[in-house]
Amino acid sequence: MAARRQLAQSTLDRFRRLLQEKEQSLVAVIAAHEAERSQVRMAETAAERSPDPESADGSAMAYEFEKERSVDRNSRDILGEVRSALKELENGTYGDCRVCRKPIPVARLRARPHTSQCIECAGSRR
Repeated sequence: MAARRQLAQSTLDRFRRLLQEKEQSLVAVIAAHEAERSQVRMAETAAERSPDPESADGSAMAYEFEKERSVDRNSRDILGEVRSALKELENGTYGDCRVCRKPIPVARLRARPHTSQCIECAGSRR
């Protein structure tokens, strides 16, 4: 088993603040997407929502819809990672790779505070 590294409390507090801010930001983005989709659904007639997919309007609408779904999925995925990282902060395992249990370098945590894997393990997933 890898040697445990203990991050300084000030470092942990800094990451906690960053993660909490990221969580609030993502919750707001997701809520805005949901509100926007709801407004669009209410404002459009059924015929406008399902134009002929062969037409330019239909293709553009399908592209925009898929793009929005992708952004929404990505935001939800990252929110899950952020919340997991906050739980790890609470249980004392933050900064340890979930795969190999080695300490994740602080530089990687600074770049991606919600990461759960070191570079080596994240790279081997691909």
